[in-house]
Amino acid sequence: MPPMSDLSPASSVRPAGRPVVGILWMLATGVCFVAVATIVKHVGPDVPAAQSAFLRYVLGLVFLIPMIRPIRRARLNRRALGLFGLRGVAHTAGVICWFYAMTQIPIAEVTAMNYLSPVYVTLLAVMFLGERLALRRIIAVVLALVGALIILRPGFRDLGPGHLAMLCTAVGFAVGYLIAKIMADEVEAPVVVGMLSITVTICLAPFAIAVWVPPTWGQVALLFLVAVFATAGHYTMTLAFAAAPLTVTQPVTFLQLVWATLLGVVVFDEAADIWVLTGGGMIIAAISFMTWREAMIRRRTVTPAVPQTKG
Repeated sequence: MPPMSDLSPASSVRPAGRPVVGILWMLATGVCFVAVATIVKHVGPDVPAAQSAFLRYVLGLVFLIPMIRPIRRARLNRRALGLFGLRGVAHTAGVICWFYAMTQIPIAEVTAMNYLSPVYVTLLAVMFLGERLALRRIIAVVLALVGALIILRPGFRDLGPGHLAMLCTAVGFAVGYLIAKIMADEVEAPVVVGMLSITVTICLAPFAIAVWVPPTWGQVALLFLVAVFATAGHYTMTLAFAAAPLTVTQPVTFLQLVWATLLGVVVFDEAADIWVLTGGGMIIAAISFMTWREAMIRRRTVTPAVPQTKG
């Protein structure tokens, strides 16, 4: 699964001054997400994408138990339910496309193109939340899109349905992250996370039924591991955000691309592509630059003037 963007609920955690701890937790996050991609890649050829995604979410509902009480306590109104429903639809589309892409293109390309989501979140925030597209954001967006072109290299190689699926994945997750940002200001984080699991499971069900093939117990066990690693990855990422600022933890996500490339070479016999690493590095650099600039501006806004600190 893709890393969460700087507009996700986890980013609302106030960062403390423990950069080493934050980096370690983000390294653990990378291991979890690469494990998710590796297992899905392994299962992919034998189980349809929609069914794999559905089983992952159904099996992951066990982790929803602690969130039931906050969801009931939230007493969601029609507007909140509508937004959560829209998020579920968008995320479902992204999940199906992601599972499908894993069966079509190298794991490194999937990982690299996942990083486009925060860029799309920035553009959607400008269009729907009225945020200003400052020069720093324009530079970051352009750099990230150039990175995406380097990965895809249209005109220099054949682009398949897996590449198109990943572009749709990034858009779907971006819409989901944007709605998560809106709802995180209104309800508790467990409600945001729990409602995502519920709505995505419901939305995936008809697609899974349409392509259903009887899974083996081994495949079910592997997809349960996907749920375990995905849940653990989001949890360790939250701990990383709580321990250190995004400006410290964001660049560490580049290692996910390195590990995915190595796994593709060693486990799946995929060729290492320097263009994918270069383009992915540019996308992550763009996200890190944008995150750093936002943090600097926020710090300047929060820090009181010199006379105000005396008294």
